[in-house]
Amino acid sequence: MSVSAPVKLTLKDYKSDLHNDWCPGCGDFGILTSIQMALQQLQIDPDKLAVFSGIGCSGKTPHYINGYGFHTLHGRVLTVATGGRLANTDLTVLALGGDGDGYGIGAGYFVGAGRRNADFAYIVHNNNVYGLTKGQASPTLSKGKKTKSMPEQAIQDGINPVAMAIASGYTFIARAYALEPKYTAAIIARAIQHKGSALVDVLQTCPTYNDLYTKEWYEGADLPEKRSRLYKLEDKGFDGKVKDPTDQEEIVAKKSAAVARSYEADPIPIGVYYEVELPTYEDAVFQRIPALAEKPLVEQDVFHRDIAPLLEAMR
Repeated sequence: MSVSAPVKLTLKDYKSDLHNDWCPGCGDFGILTSIQMALQQLQIDPDKLAVFSGIGCSGKTPHYINGYGFHTLHGRVLTVATGGRLANTDLTVLALGGDGDGYGIGAGYFVGAGRRNADFAYIVHNNNVYGLTKGQASPTLSKGKKTKSMPEQAIQDGINPVAMAIASGYTFIARAYALEPKYTAAIIARAIQHKGSALVDVLQTCPTYNDLYTKEWYEGADLPEKRSRLYKLEDKGFDGKVKDPTDQEEIVAKKSAAVARSYEADPIPIGVYYEVELPTYEDAVFQRIPALAEKPLVEQDVFHRDIAPLLEAMR
């Protein structure tokens, strides 16, 4: 997916000059920095970068990245990103969204994107609340939990994004933490390099509305042993990568192991849960329409075509 730039680019080359109006201490800052670090590590050409976003606080992210940006509709970022990818396969495509945007109204599109396996990375800002609309419970907040912005406890069970991604067919699934930008950048870089639909679910703080899952909570400051509530999968010897994509037994075993880990709540595993190399949606489309493999749709003449036969067939 990555496209290298002809000259050495610095982190500054991936920053726009727009004023950032996120709340002080927001985890979005860490995610933005991690994305920019990953792009710099891979030397992605900003002129070949397209960043799509949904709504919410995370939806502002494309405004702060030097590249092409598209602020889309509520829950629809993955459909627009897929269209952008098919229209111009020379682009490195990133899709960004929040847990409310992507796992709530966008859940159906989330499943569809996993089935397609189009070549882009989807980075989800997961803070358990709808931050821009004043802190309602998002789909990832567990039943019985109550943040300071909620009048009552959450009445529904929270979803498991990793398990949902595995069931949907994503071929790269990872989780990271916004306040560990170097590690998160490395995960995002792997997601960008992966050929296929990649999900990076980034746990983050919302200091304005979520007083449960704070920086101190993730650090385990309230625990007697003062240990982190996070651990890296690779530190425990976990390997989610499928070695033989034709071996269904291995695929099922890797998926089962990933799902089991995804339900661990304290400490929470971060890192790559699952990875497999499979044909992409673009591969299937190109096989059916060879002309698209020769030249991206954006460079083809689609305006001077005789549609009279089509109209006649529809009479």
